[in-house]
Amino acid sequence: MTTMTEASVREFKMPDVGEGLTEAEILKWYVQPGDTVTDGQIVCEVETAKAAVELPIPYDGVVRALHFPEGTTVDVGTSIIAVEVAGAAPAAEAPQPAPVPQAEAPQAEEPQPEGRQPVLVGYGVATTSTKRRPRKGPEVAVAPASTVIQAELNGHGRAPAAEKPRPLAKPPVRKLAKDLGVDLTTVVPTGPDGIITREDVHAAAAPPQRAPEQVPAQAPAPTAAPTAPVAPATAPVGHDAARETRIPVKGVRKATAAAMVGSAFTAPHVTEFVTVDVTRTMKLVEELKQDKEFTGLRVNPLLLIAKALLVAVKRNPDINASWDEAAQEIVVKHYVNLGIAAATPRGLIVPNIKDAHAKTLPQLAQSLGELVSTAREGKTSPAAMQGGTITITNVGVFGVDTGTPILNPGESAILAVGAIKPQPWVHKGKVKPRQVTTLALSFDHRLVDGELGSKVLADVAAILEQPKRLITWA
Repeated sequence: MTTMTEASVREFKMPDVGEGLTEAEILKWYVQPGDTVTDGQIVCEVETAKAAVELPIPYDGVVRALHFPEGTTVDVGTSIIAVEVAGAAPAAEAPQPAPVPQAEAPQAEEPQPEGRQPVLVGYGVATTSTKRRPRKGPEVAVAPASTVIQAELNGHGRAPAAEKPRPLAKPPVRKLAKDLGVDLTTVVPTGPDGIITREDVHAAAAPPQRAPEQVPAQAPAPTAAPTAPVAPATAPVGHDAARETRIPVKGVRKATAAAMVGSAFTAPHVTEFVTVDVTRTMKLVEELKQDKEFTGLRVNPLLLIAKALLVAVKRNPDINASWDEAAQEIVVKHYVNLGIAAATPRGLIVPNIKDAHAKTLPQLAQSLGELVSTAREGKTSPAAMQGGTITITNVGVFGVDTGTPILNPGESAILAVGAIKPQPWVHKGKVKPRQVTTLALSFDHRLVDGELGSKVLADVAAILEQPKRLITWA
């Protein structure tokens, strides 16, 4: 008869739910210690830099511990929940009962007292030499079976003389230090719980006279009052909590901000504008709403604008491309993954419709409806936001006439659609009220010149002015 032992406790680690993501925030736990879980059951919802994702547990058992509270950002590869599995053989990631000479063997994490966040203290399998990931929380949770590893990883207590505590820093910071030739063991950390920040690395790489400025910047916690004359950026002196609200930048908003800054200062943007009479397009929208083929589907001006852009791309395929900096090549895509910018409570996301160029108008309407509904529910998957080739952003829904959109990274063009509203317009020699909108096309001037950008924008405008061109040009 198999008895429940420490070896039957399995640690479920934060997976990489996207491509190359390094961390995720735990939004909500659906289980608590003592709950029984089954293989495939959703145990929590996490938010990555791309989307909110539900995580299923891969085995049956009883929840022993939740290692992090809701709202905690956790590195990929860090154990987040311990599950006691009946009759299970010790898993590769399960804690080892016997002492080990190196910090290569993973250990079980124990629940921390309220207000203290545990972190990963070992990761990988016991038979490989796996490096530890940077830690997020202020305390290191360790199994009582190995106090030697605890001392080594915490950087205090009795650690082996030959092993030096590894500086705490996230992977991007380590890469920056490597690029700048900075030894992290010589850097004075100013982040929470001794974590080295990008600013610390830059300071270490700067001339010696700047070094003293970094010493007073150490603070016991981000929310604590500054103890040095240098005012920290996260808690400025004189901050009035009753008159200001400070919101941490993380998840989707953090990723969007980084992507937009990178795009704006990497690709030379050019934006062109055209104002067009879309009265006939609006009439066609009303007709399609009555068509049997569109029963139950979302039919609106965005549908016809998307189709118009797809036709313009077909007529001018070089607009659907990307710039490969490493290879110094222009990559022309023979498919269109049409991105639709969507504003959500977690920030701006740009999911895309795969192979939109091959879809009929009803199929495109169905895909648009599904994309919008999923985005509003916050359930857009990371895969849905990868591989886009060209994007539409509809600022008109906010009553805005137009804008100068920033390219989605990796794409060469983005079309902004302004508000559609009645305006005086010269039609057949007379001034009449017509439905008018303004389109703005931003493009990467490295691979799209003024002629190509103008042709694409003119084609979209021509189709929206005379929708029958969808038949002759498609």
